[in-house]
Amino acid sequence: MAACSDGKAMREGQDCILEPLSFPEGPGSGAPIAGVTAATIPCALCPDPPPLWEKEQLLKHMLLEHKLVIADVRLVADFPRYILYWRRRFSELPITDFCSVIQTNSHGPAEKQERYFLLCDALPEDRVLREQLQQERLEQILEQQQRERDDHTFQRTCMFCPEQFTGNRALLLNHMAKEHGFNVGLPDNVVHCDEFLDTLQAKLDSLRCLYCERTFRDKNTLKDHMRKKLHRKINSNNKEYDRFYVINYLELGKTWEEVQSEDDREMMEDRDDDWSDWQARPLYAVCLFCEHQSETMDQIYTHMQDSHGFDLHKLKAEFNLKFYQQVKLVNFIRREVHQCRCYGCQKKFDSREAVVQHMRDAAHAMTLPPQSTWDQPQYYFPTYENDGLLCALSDSDGESDPASWSADVPVISEDVPTLEALGQNSVLGHLLEDRDSPPMGPGAV
Repeated sequence: MAACSDGKAMREGQDCILEPLSFPEGPGSGAPIAGVTAATIPCALCPDPPPLWEKEQLLKHMLLEHKLVIADVRLVADFPRYILYWRRRFSELPITDFCSVIQTNSHGPAEKQERYFLLCDALPEDRVLREQLQQERLEQILEQQQRERDDHTFQRTCMFCPEQFTGNRALLLNHMAKEHGFNVGLPDNVVHCDEFLDTLQAKLDSLRCLYCERTFRDKNTLKDHMRKKLHRKINSNNKEYDRFYVINYLELGKTWEEVQSEDDREMMEDRDDDWSDWQARPLYAVCLFCEHQSETMDQIYTHMQDSHGFDLHKLKAEFNLKFYQQVKLVNFIRREVHQCRCYGCQKKFDSREAVVQHMRDAAHAMTLPPQSTWDQPQYYFPTYENDGLLCALSDSDGESDPASWSADVPVISEDVPTLEALGQNSVLGHLLEDRDSPPMGPGAV
């Protein structure tokens, strides 16, 4: 949860929310472990402080020392976070609650039998974790691709001629495809373009063919080979290039070839409109004053009343708050607490904990400022994008009664012209005149 500013870099009272805020969607992966990087990862089962390993050495260590096998490990999008998650879960419950147990040499003597533990996506929790990591990686890749599209500082020379290109990277890729027959695919499918081009350029500089990877004695021989053998392309079977294509990040466990081979028409024919197995994510509501979360609104209302002395139902009844007034009030309180300011007395504090403690001691949680302070259009917009509390607010009784609409909202009828005005201005008037005039004879002109 975002913390508020200490006030040194901004004036007192200035709004310090510069970007949308967001609550955590669920439990995190636990406290961070110092030194953990993409290259060094702790063991999921060793006690604290755990040793740090590189990925391949870690997999070997867990297999030999702990008999733990992770299925389809190459499909795990973020391996360090995956290990940190299961390290926390293994510390909470026995490993047998999560892993399938495989016993070797089951018919042999007991001293030669060994038990191995298989962690795979057959476990729903593991499957959800892998899909979540995959989705987050896809979002990161799309953000990276958008940054490359918006970057106008790009400047590079063509790998096959002296022409230079600046601005959009697609200009260079389209030029190489059109003028030199070197097609790496659609520019919209390429990501990490600079690193991709650096990889290709390094191979050409080392006199290696981009398709067959053969090395030649000079540049002219390499160019002739690539031209005659039609090797001005990259080898789709070379997994080194997979990370440079967005299509490889789209679906968990599927390569680009499998994604491309899917027939959309077959998918439409086999589409099942039965949504009975749909499982929605639980909606967590977060307390207005602390980080406590609850799955039901009754629980969060009870928590706020018992822990902070705040009763939203009482305020709603006392001030006859309509639905959108409740929305504004919740967003107002969220913003004030985020800015470490008591909305009851407008006193500023150094931390969220300090302002919450002050409001509890001074009983300011139920002390609202004048309605004109918080009943403002700016508080239609949520302080936190995924604020589940807003989704559970109930309409007031008066709003659901149609009889109350005419009392609060005047109904203004449209201006209805008179029949005489319609006859003068409407094209139907000419038709009426023609009907009243005598018919013309056959010899009339």
